[in-house]
Amino acid sequence: MYPVRAEPIQNQSIKVPGSKSYTHRIFIAAALADGTSTVVNALDSEDTRLTLQALAQMGADAQKSDVVVIAGFGGRPQPCTEPIYLGNSGTSIRLLTGIAALGSGRYRLTGSERMGQRPIADLLEGLSQIGVAARSELNNGCPPLEIEGGTISGQRLQIACRESSQYLSSLLLLAPCTRQGLDITVVGDPVSKPYIDMTVTIMERFGIEVRRDDYRRFTVAGGQRYRPGTYVVEPDCSQASYFWGAAAISGASIKVKAINQESRQGDLRLVQVLAEMGCKVVYEKDGITLTGKALHGITVDMGDMPDMVPTLAVVAAYAQGQTVIRNVAHLHGKESDRLQAMAAELSKMGIDARSGDSDLVITGGQPQGAEIETYDDHRIAMSFAVAGLKAPGTIIRNPGCVAKSFPRFWKVLETLYAR
Repeated sequence: MYPVRAEPIQNQSIKVPGSKSYTHRIFIAAALADGTSTVVNALDSEDTRLTLQALAQMGADAQKSDVVVIAGFGGRPQPCTEPIYLGNSGTSIRLLTGIAALGSGRYRLTGSERMGQRPIADLLEGLSQIGVAARSELNNGCPPLEIEGGTISGQRLQIACRESSQYLSSLLLLAPCTRQGLDITVVGDPVSKPYIDMTVTIMERFGIEVRRDDYRRFTVAGGQRYRPGTYVVEPDCSQASYFWGAAAISGASIKVKAINQESRQGDLRLVQVLAEMGCKVVYEKDGITLTGKALHGITVDMGDMPDMVPTLAVVAAYAQGQTVIRNVAHLHGKESDRLQAMAAELSKMGIDARSGDSDLVITGGQPQGAEIETYDDHRIAMSFAVAGLKAPGTIIRNPGCVAKSFPRFWKVLETLYAR
C-alpha cells in the first residue's frame, strides 16, 4: 500500500528516465546489428529487462553498467530451446515475434496470465502471408505463441493495425534482414501512429532505408545491415505526463528537463491537450514547463497516444464540465482493461466516469480519497498517485507495479512536496 500525501507541492524541475518505447526498439536494432553498440540513458525497468533477456537468449551479448553494451547477432537469431518469457510486456512480445521469424527452429514466446489475454492475431496473420508458421498455442489469437524461424518466403503482405501499431513495427524491424525485403500495405487507419514514426526513425538512425507512403504503405529493401554505434535514449514523455498532470491539478509549475518540441514521441502532445484545458505551457531549451490553471473539460481524440489516457482522465476529474476521450478502443487490451479500470476507480473517488467500447466520459468535480486498485498496471498506479495529490486519504494498492516502466516513480514523486 502507498498512502498518497495530499499536501502542497512546490514548483520543481525534475528528470525522468529514458523512454521505454525507444529503449525497446534500440535494444532490438542493436541486437540485429553485426557488431557492438552502446546504448546511453536506456530505461532500466521490468519490461526493458525482459526484452534484453530475450535478445540474450537469441544470441545477443548484453552487458549492463552505466550504459548498455550489446554485441548483435547480425540479423540471425540463434535457436532457443527454452521458452522466452516476456511477463506482461506487450511491446516485447509483439516486436520480438517478428524477430523470431528471422531465426532458426521453433521459438516459444510466453508470458503472464494477463499476457494470455492480449491480442496478436493480426500480426500472426501478417507473418503467415510471407510464409512464416506463426500460431497462437490456444488458437485464441493471444500468447503463448509458437514461431517457426527461417521460413520467410514472401515479400508482400497486408496488415491491420486497429489494435496495435506494434504489429507494423515488428514487421518493419525484421524487414531489412530478409533476402527480398518487405512491401507492407496497412489495411485501414492504424492506431498510435507516432510509435510507427518512432520505429522508422530508429531504423534510419541505424542506417536502414525505409520508403513509405504516409501510413498506407511501407517498403523496406532486403539485405540491409543495421549499423552498430552509440545511441542515446531521450527522456520518456509518458513518464513526464504524471508530473505535468500533477502541475495541472495543483496549480504548481513543473519543468521536465531534457525534453523539447523536436521529440518524435507522440505522448508529448499531452501538453497541448492540457493547454486546451487551461494550463500554461512554456517550451524552453532545457525542458518543458507546465503550470496549472483553472481547468475545463474538452472532447479529444486520443487514438495516437493511448498511454496518456489515464493521466488525462485524472486531470479531467478536477476539471469543470465534461471531458470526452474518444477513439481508444485499443485500451481494452493493455496491461489491464484501462477504460474499465479508470471508470471504476474514478467512481470510487466520487467522480462520474463512464467507459464505452471506444471512449471514456468524465464529469469533473472534487475527487475524494479512496483505496485504488491498480490491476497490476503501472499506468493506473501512477495516474491515481496524481489524483491523490488533492484527495486526502488516497491509497494505492500494489505500488510496486510501477517497476514495469518507472521503478523510481515514488521517490521522484516525493521530491515535489514543499519542504
